[in-house]
Amino acid sequence: MELGLAGRVAVISGGSRGIGRATAAQLASEGANVVICARDEQRLHAVSDELDSASPGRVVGIAADARVAEQLTVVVDRAIEEFGRLDILVNNVGSSARGAFLDTDDATWEDDLQIKLLSAIRLSRFALPRMPDEGGRIINVLSIGGKQPSAASAPTSVTRAAGLALTKVLSKEFAERGVLVNAVCVGLIRSGQHHDRWQRTAPELSEDEFYAQNAAKRGIPLGRAGRAEEVANVITFLASDAASFVSGTAVNVDGAQASAT
Repeated sequence: MELGLAGRVAVISGGSRGIGRATAAQLASEGANVVICARDEQRLHAVSDELDSASPGRVVGIAADARVAEQLTVVVDRAIEEFGRLDILVNNVGSSARGAFLDTDDATWEDDLQIKLLSAIRLSRFALPRMPDEGGRIINVLSIGGKQPSAASAPTSVTRAAGLALTKVLSKEFAERGVLVNAVCVGLIRSGQHHDRWQRTAPELSEDEFYAQNAAKRGIPLGRAGRAEEVANVITFLASDAASFVSGTAVNVDGAQASAT
């Protein structure tokens, strides 16, 4: 299948680990030039240097805090300065802030909204005027909790649900320009935030044991956690010419955990 990604330019937030890193590697392997951003400057540049040396496409790291609008503007501006265009935006940054509703204070809500929802709104607002009239792509990385929230999953499931609405709005508003906007809703994936949770909550287990227990607890029909590369494959498809009639949808990558919605 010809993906047509050679020479395209992508910006990926949260690009230094997990799904963001895997997506950067996949896009760069297809010949796309990629700008990744994240807060941890040391890790960011180590990852961008590693991927850049291993791929036909170039990979550049730009340190930015997703909660600071001015820093996100710089990321988009630098992508244009470095590569002369911007075709693909992957809004991937986020964490999983969750707890009982009455125990969740305003600061937790506000931080979650800033990191996950407002960063996607801002990056999309900065990127869309620079995207070509045909071929622009936005992919929002969300969670199946945005479609089927559970109890005690606020604020993350609420924020992710808002991300789904944003996806729908943008897909309709920019359809005439040929910009395609989709979401990928993930389940249990071997990623940075789950790695951190393993070390924080269950260091007595091996990482494989931690994921196996969580997969069993969630009742994932495929019987395991997903890999970041498996999510990256779907994102890469949605970013490519092969997905030219796919817009306004949200693809579950969750091992059949959620219902088909």
